[in-house]
Amino acid sequence: MLELHHITAGYDRRDPVVRDVSLTLADGESVGLLGPSGCGKSTLARVAALLHRPDAGTVVIDGTEARGWRHRAPRSQRTAFGVVFQQPRLSADPRLRLRDLIAEPLRATGAAPDVAELATTVGLSDELLARRPHQVSDGQLQRACLARALALRPRWLICDEMTAMLDASTTAALVSVVEAYREESGAGLLAVGHDPVLLGRWCDRVVRWGELGRDGAVEVP
Repeated sequence: MLELHHITAGYDRRDPVVRDVSLTLADGESVGLLGPSGCGKSTLARVAALLHRPDAGTVVIDGTEARGWRHRAPRSQRTAFGVVFQQPRLSADPRLRLRDLIAEPLRATGAAPDVAELATTVGLSDELLARRPHQVSDGQLQRACLARALALRPRWLICDEMTAMLDASTTAALVSVVEAYREESGAGLLAVGHDPVLLGRWCDRVVRWGELGRDGAVEVP
């Protein structure tokens, strides 16, 4: 289980964008976090993935409190998360070919890269793997970013507006990849977005940002 208790976080301690927010995600559950741009949901997602240290509150992973963030987090906790961000061009090293981008987490942990299988899973051809980010479309680059997120077979997927910049067909394809992985692995999903229709169709339950608080999340009717 992934538990966020009374999280306060932001980039200015005097004015945190997230204030005393709690959220729980059960094993294998898919939860949609719905809210407008700028409300703080992406910051909360980064806290959940151990990428941003909160000013207050705790993150608990399978009963164990997280005590490190980013590279200081224990490997077993750090690699339990796969994250896909909204803007693939801001989360991809422009110097890397897609093949190397996908292999980044595998090389960082000393695992043997199996890029071909990951590329096939997300619908990337060998020819595209040889290209750099500026040589592919946003949709193709986001496919590579999703493959990178799946590379270490995470127990939790954090999709932070993963499809916001994509067309309908690419959105459907990437959601299908995520769901196939979840069905096979039992991974949990936190999908952040502002499209209630997409989140409602994708997730087991959807919670509204404005209704997160001391008592946790309230489902969107």
